[in-house]
Order: sequence, then structure tokens, then C-alpha cells
Amino acid sequence: MFDTISDKFQNIFRAIKGHHKISESNISDALREVRKALLEADVNYTVIKTFIKDVKEKALGESVVQSVTPGQMITKIIHDEMVDLLSKDKSELSLNNSLQNILMVGLQGCGKTTTCAKLALWYKTKDLPPLLCAADTQRPAAREQLRVLAKQIGVDFFTIEDEKDPSCRCRTSHHHGLHLGRGHGTAAS
Repeated sequence: MFDTISDKFQNIFRAIKGHHKISESNISDALREVRKALLEADVNYTVIKTFIKDVKEKALGESVVQSVTPGQMITKIIHDEMVDLLSKDKSELSLNNSLQNILMVGLQGCGKTTTCAKLALWYKTKDLPPLLCAADTQRPAAREQLRVLAKQIGVDFFTIEDEKDPSCRCRTSHHHGLHLGRGHGTAAS
């Protein structure tokens, strides 16, 4: 999904790059494509509507700096709004004795597996025994890396090698963690 939306955004930015002036017309064209890309990515319509409104207001209100093209300016505004949208409603990680599942999601190579291991080690230092679960169905090497890291830091590891459904892997690991009494900080990569 992230690859698809990333490709669509690249195409949108390529299309607006050639404009020499920000106008309501070229902003509307670009935002129509952004709206389509977000809808195809199953983003909530209300979130999209607010996002598009905010980007349009900022883009039309911006005066373009001499050294920046309108395309670069719109790209920056969209980037800033995406960062704002994705970082709203932050919540702290709560440490209590109840079961906590953490699912790591991100692009390949962004550090999910290593972060899962670091998080598991952190939980272990808090005497909350973690269970690392490999839910990646596309990259066997990532599962093996998580297995090796779990062994290095001395925490439990679980995966189902022949299961192709990541959500099934996560559900099964959750039940496995409950059975082991190792449900704190369950991380999936």
C-alpha cells in the first residue's frame, strides 16, 4: 500500500513541477489526484477532506520564495500537512501489567526489525517479558533477523513459517504469548 501511494504522490509532484506560478487551477488538479490516492489507500473521507482543505488554504496563501518553484512549494506544504496529520493524537506507551500488543509497520529497510528488538529489550529490562513475533510474509530474511536478534537479547520468539496471512500470524502469536505468559510488549515485524 505504501509503495502504491508513494508512486502516486511522486507522479502528482512530477506533474506540478513544471508550473511557474501557483494558481488555484494547478493546486486543484494536484489535490484532486492527492484525494484519489488517499481514497484508494482507504484513508477516512473526513480526514482527507480536512487535509485537502488545509493544504489548499496554505498553498493559496503562500507567496513563493524566489529560489523555490511552485511545485516544490506545494510538495513541501503537502509534506508538512502529512507529518502533522500522522503525528496528531500522540499517546505515551503505558507500562502496566495488562497485555500489550505492538505492531510495527513501515517500508522495507526503515528499521522495524531492529526497533522491535530494542523495544523487546527495553520491556525485558522493565521485567515485562516480551514475545517477538515475525509477521512479515514477504521477506524470510527479516523473520530470520528477528529470530537471531531475539536469541541475542534473550527473549522469546514466535512465527509460523507456512502461514501467508500476516493478521493470522499476529493473532496466533497473541494466543501463543498468552499461553506462555509472555504477552507484554509483543512486537511484530
